[in-house]
Amino acid sequence: MIEPVRSGAELVAEIRDSIPGPGMLYVWWLGQSGFVVKSRAGLLVIDPYLSEHLSQKYAGTARPHVRMTRAPLTGGDLRDVAVVLASHKHSDHIDPGTLPALMAASPGATLMLPASLLDHAIGLGLPAARLVGLDDGNTVVRDGFTVRGVASAHEELDTDDQGRHLYLGFVVEVDGRRLYHSGDGIAYDGLAGRLGNDRFDAMFLPINGRDPARGVPGNMSAAEAVGLARTVRPRFVVPHHYDMFTFNTVPVTDVIREARRLPEGVEARVLRCGERWEITP
Repeated sequence: MIEPVRSGAELVAEIRDSIPGPGMLYVWWLGQSGFVVKSRAGLLVIDPYLSEHLSQKYAGTARPHVRMTRAPLTGGDLRDVAVVLASHKHSDHIDPGTLPALMAASPGATLMLPASLLDHAIGLGLPAARLVGLDDGNTVVRDGFTVRGVASAHEELDTDDQGRHLYLGFVVEVDGRRLYHSGDGIAYDGLAGRLGNDRFDAMFLPINGRDPARGVPGNMSAAEAVGLARTVRPRFVVPHHYDMFTFNTVPVTDVIREARRLPEGVEARVLRCGERWEITP
């Protein structure tokens, strides 16, 4: 089992007591696709998977979800959260074992997710009055965070019967910094154009790729994530969606190797679970 750099009360205290300066962000990786982002505006949480929901659901099946990295926190540990982003329906992104406790512990939090999944979220017991549905191109401002939905293809740009996208990534702007979190997805034709021309401080991209033998929807490989970063040219590219389940991971050394292809001014930043990373102006 991979142990987080910090966890439990120690990590809770670090998140609480870390005070970013002007134009600075603190980022913690929670494992899988989950991140905490802290700015002077407050706390934003993306795709937290902090339970054993999938390990329990698939125990004894042909595809057991054996956890590789210990959860650094529980949903109820995350307090004073302003905004939560959930990219799509899969339980390692909209986690029934994390989000209800998180929303209860942070009664002022707003949860933004694909509008196509509002009924699903309500069915999990999440408070309807605090849910905001987004679709591709929609922008919402909450508590100092500007969030724009960007369609993700996990493998395809799938929509519901109302034409609303099932998978989203998010462009987040706060205190002069600009981030993109892909959720799950591939680097489809047109994605770079949807992201726009303004430079990103960081792009958070999956690297576990696609392999029909694993029986899971596809994501970018490390090479494809680096290829997208070569086109968009953020300051940093941060890999995610690895080291969580034994059947669905790749070595993070893949992205370190591929990072040799990054142009000058673009850096791969590999985080450890529970580690604090500072993005400075």
